[in-house]
Amino acid sequence: MRCPACSSLEDKVVDSRLADDGAAIRRRRECLGCGRRFTTFERVEEVALLVVKRSGHREPFDRAKIVEGMRAAAKNRPVTSQQLDAVAAELEESLRLQGPELTSEQIGRRVLDRLRVLDEVAYLRFASVYKGFEDVGDFEREVGLLAKSTEPKRPS
Repeated sequence: MRCPACSSLEDKVVDSRLADDGAAIRRRRECLGCGRRFTTFERVEEVALLVVKRSGHREPFDRAKIVEGMRAAAKNRPVTSQQLDAVAAELEESLRLQGPELTSEQIGRRVLDRLRVLDEVAYLRFASVYKGFEDVGDFEREVGLLAKSTEPKRPS
């Protein structure tokens, strides 16, 4: 590791500990050339995820697009930005386990699954765009499917 002060390549590790909830290792180093101390972080290099669009075009996965789509669907709903960010992070993590290339359809279905649990209205809004609803009948069909898949609410 090159010293930021004198550019020497000779150093020693003084301390190592986990950082970012175990996603990284923080190392405290001391330069053997000038004696200054500096900190480095070591992380796993993640393989790039590619999204295969319906047109066949491939583009890099962008978590921000997922969050933006969910945010639009959840507008004026009791869903926080933190919840959307957490859903997107968990979604990305599970997608990485499937492989380096995924179709936009696979991703869209996963987003729908998570929105169904988070907020049913946001789910319907997202589904209307994702599935290309054209009339009221499409909404009625989806609400019927949603009602069948959720447990009936118990009276208080």
